[in-house]
Amino acid sequence: MTELHDLCTDLQAIWYQQIPLSKAMEMRLVDFVDDTLTCCANLAPNVNVHGTAFAGSLYAIQALTGWGMMHLQLKLNALDASIVIASGQINYAKPVAQDIRVRCSFGDHLAEMEKLQANGKGRFPLTCQVLLADGNPTGEFSGDYAVRLNR
Repeated sequence: MTELHDLCTDLQAIWYQQIPLSKAMEMRLVDFVDDTLTCCANLAPNVNVHGTAFAGSLYAIQALTGWGMMHLQLKLNALDASIVIASGQINYAKPVAQDIRVRCSFGDHLAEMEKLQANGKGRFPLTCQVLLADGNPTGEFSGDYAVRLNR
């Protein structure tokens, strides 16, 4: 449990130190349980002219949550690798007029993880959802994360 806590603390530090946008957005890791990562950001620094979450902020927090999930999975598998978002697509289903909450589940990527270990590179499709306070999704981001082992 301590190892997992340390990994989450390290991820939060990486975001703030190496991806300044995450700090400006006030993005925070909420929890990481059962291969599901939940993050949030305050609405105030991410608001648009309509008083709802800015589309770019919604894209960024979801893309970074997926990146964070991939980072945590690599660390849990003791793999040192570089991660980039190879592609991403988003659906803005409804406006978000509250703090932004995002969930990403890793799912079954055993074959991709084995390919990564064997070939030194792989692609991982991940989906993130923006959740309303009642837990219902209000948007979705699908991204392909390209991973290359640092050898």
